[in-house]
Amino acid sequence: MSLGRAVPLSVLDLSILREGATSADALAQTTALAQCAQESDYHRFWVAEHHNMPSVACTTPPVLIAHLAGATERIIIGSGGVMLPNHAPLVVAEQFAMLEALHPGRIDVGIGRAPGTDQHTAGALRRSEGALGAEDFPQDLFELMDLLGDRRFDTKIGDRFKATPAATSFPRIFLLGSSGYSAHLAARLGLPFGFAHHFDMGGTFEAAEIYRSRFEPSHILHEPYMIVTANVLAADSDEQAHWHSKSARLTGYLRRTGRFLALPSAQDAADHPDIDQAERMPSSRIVGEASKVAEQLHELVARVGANEAMVTAVAYDTEARVRSLQLLNKHW
Repeated sequence: MSLGRAVPLSVLDLSILREGATSADALAQTTALAQCAQESDYHRFWVAEHHNMPSVACTTPPVLIAHLAGATERIIIGSGGVMLPNHAPLVVAEQFAMLEALHPGRIDVGIGRAPGTDQHTAGALRRSEGALGAEDFPQDLFELMDLLGDRRFDTKIGDRFKATPAATSFPRIFLLGSSGYSAHLAARLGLPFGFAHHFDMGGTFEAAEIYRSRFEPSHILHEPYMIVTANVLAADSDEQAHWHSKSARLTGYLRRTGRFLALPSAQDAADHPDIDQAERMPSSRIVGEASKVAEQLHELVARVGANEAMVTAVAYDTEARVRSLQLLNKHW
């Protein structure tokens, strides 16, 4: 394919909890994947924010980012993302300014406006059931940008507070989303944009068109920069890939029907009474033998016009996830 290495390849990990495992096991798996991604020359490694979910161990991205940056040497580590409505902008700015001071040039702060949980948990996080809307998101984002060195907006907060004293560099800010709203806002602000194609909610190509057609250059970016994320599982054969993908296909289907479970083994998923329905459910997942997967991912990148591909590989076995990253890198 002509795109080749011109398009960087990165990783998103959700610290998925496997059936019979602990949070410590899930976080250890994330660490192993980050180290594999670095060894395989992936560009960046992001972790996500989720709360009160039985299948996701990462609740506080800055804490995990600090650990992962310490367990690696050169790969960029970041959030995909921090759900800004759950936090005061000053708190997020302080956390990421400290991470940047500890690991200069290696920290991304990806920002989203979804709760990353259910409404009751969001209310507990925000300490008010009346604070569940996202109406304040643009202003909160402006304040965060102001605190992290982008002084385009007269928010006043940057005049009164410092995220860290005597900063010499700042983390890169990405706006993340799964809708046209975030695409519009990222374009207006001249920020890099990440679209959650892996959510399987559609709208990827429409959002990409909005972002590119309405992009306004800024001192951050002169041209649009878009990351597209995808569920990708590569293996040595189609049969192996589809076998290991059964776990994620089943939990994805169950989640759509309100059932949140830890990730089952491929065998347990294959034995589950809902597996046939799960595998018939339409999905944007890219699963198969590695060379075919790489070609399909290139096609997605080309259709979106993305500047970077970010993959999340979900399987019960750590070895299958590591192998997927290694094979994809080899064929990319």
